[in-house]
Amino acid sequence: MVASAGSKKNGSGTTRSGSRRNWRTYAVSAVGLAVVCGAAAVLGQFARAGEATTFEAPSGAVAPSGAPSGAPKLDLPVRPTIPVTLTVYEDPRSPLSRDFAQRYAGTFAQLLASGQAQINYRLVTQSDKQYGGSGAKEAAAAAACAQDQGRFRQFMDQVWANQPAPEKDVFNNRALLKKLAKKAGKIQHDTFDLCLDRKQRQGWVTKSQAEYAASGLGPVPVVQLNGRTLADPATQLTPAKLTAMVAKEARQVAASAQQ
Repeated sequence: MVASAGSKKNGSGTTRSGSRRNWRTYAVSAVGLAVVCGAAAVLGQFARAGEATTFEAPSGAVAPSGAPSGAPKLDLPVRPTIPVTLTVYEDPRSPLSRDFAQRYAGTFAQLLASGQAQINYRLVTQSDKQYGGSGAKEAAAAAACAQDQGRFRQFMDQVWANQPAPEKDVFNNRALLKKLAKKAGKIQHDTFDLCLDRKQRQGWVTKSQAEYAASGLGPVPVVQLNGRTLADPATQLTPAKLTAMVAKEARQVAASAQQ
């Protein structure tokens, strides 16, 4: 009986010892899993931060007219095969940019339909520095995400239609930008939302603004015809004058091509 009792005691001790080893194993595994998950989260944050600063041009972007070979692709073209190029600099938060875009929308549509010109859009964000906040940068990045799906103009139409007073930094609200994307139509929202949330086009926006600031072109809007800066569109240019200038430039380009 004594021997039997001793056997039971040793068996129980063995069981408790095994249990303690198992708990230690589980604890080590749990700590290891937590470390792995924590490291993954940190790496994810670094990856998203990198996307916000990495220069990655939107789909279809081209280098500015007259730029040297290898220049960054900062222009968003519409009808990119026409020899006469209008380059339009706009700030999504600027009332002057909105007024210009809405005033010249019909003129641009006619020029595109006639095949006389292509239009390259450059988005800049100087209003963020002027008024504070980041709404212009967020809206420009969202427009670049829309450009990836061929819906740049449709998205910008919604930006102009819903632009608040510039002192109100409304466009820094991504939920609002996603609503505008839905109003623009024909945008795959999962792809758009991912592009916006991961800040995939903010590096491109930052580069565009830096190039613009270094150019010394002055306040937006700015219009260039085949690289030549035209008179102030807010005070000295009209839709009729612009149409005539484009037609003249198109004739000159056609004549040069025939020589």
